Amino acid sequence: MTIEQALSWAKELLSAHNVSDDGLHDSAAIDSKVLLAASIQRELVYLHTWPEKRLDELQMKVFKEYITQRSLGHPVAHIIGYRDFWSLRLKVSAATLIPRPETELLVEIALTLNLAENSVVLDLGTGTGAIALALASENPNWLVTGLDKSVQAVDLAKDNGIMHKLERVNFIQSDWFSAVEHKQFDLIVTNPPYIEDNNHYLQQGDVRFEPSSALTSGVDGLDDIRLIVSQSKQYLADNAWLVIEHGYQQSDQIMDVLRASGFKKIRSELDLNGLPRVTLGCI
Repeated sequence: MTIEQALSWAKELLSAHNVSDDGLHDSAAIDSKVLLAASIQRELVYLHTWPEKRLDELQMKVFKEYITQRSLGHPVAHIIGYRDFWSLRLKVSAATLIPRPETELLVEIALTLNLAENSVVLDLGTGTGAIALALASENPNWLVTGLDKSVQAVDLAKDNGIMHKLERVNFIQSDWFSAVEHKQFDLIVTNPPYIEDNNHYLQQGDVRFEPSSALTSGVDGLDDIRLIVSQSKQYLADNAWLVIEHGYQQSDQIMDVLRASGFKKIRSELDLNGLPRVTLGCI
């Protein structure tokens, strides 16, 4: 098959299986391109430049295997072993959440906070290290620490840090703040579990293959966020910020939680869909 023919075949097959990354939107065309580019070890632009290029036998074998896995619902990132986030290509595994474009909003907001050049930053629930590494890549003089309860996640984040030569980022196994007692930070960022335990979303798309411990947090999804807000005060320096990613229906509740804990300058920021996705406050 040519590249064009292979993409057409894959898109038709994935569409027939109604596979998507969130269980709602048809992503067959995009998935096909990403998987084919990975199969032939080229960037996406190559597919558009050389649509008449014929695939060899090994390339076609790998591509068919990738498409088969995707048709069974496996996340694209797990199939190819990486996900692009910010300006970084990050290794992923089933031990962590797959970095999502929406989380780049949290990075953008953190970078606007006009922090000192030598700021000390904490990323709670770091997973692949996506947020910590993105911030460190933009501010080489920041001292960034990423914490995660999962040993596998910490190992993965360390690998990503080494791969991108971001030596000032430190990744530690920790149950939230347990490993950083008595330390102070100028910025704490977090993309914690925030989905309700019984949410039907958990049975759709990629989240079926991701660790539930990184997704769910009690009846209303806010158990971990309440804990983070209440405990973070003792780890924040004067005029330091706490920045939280959350579900689009949770901003009002989270602002109330921040107010009750004495935070100031509280606000929520909208994502590209115009939905409140990140809430922050200053202590």
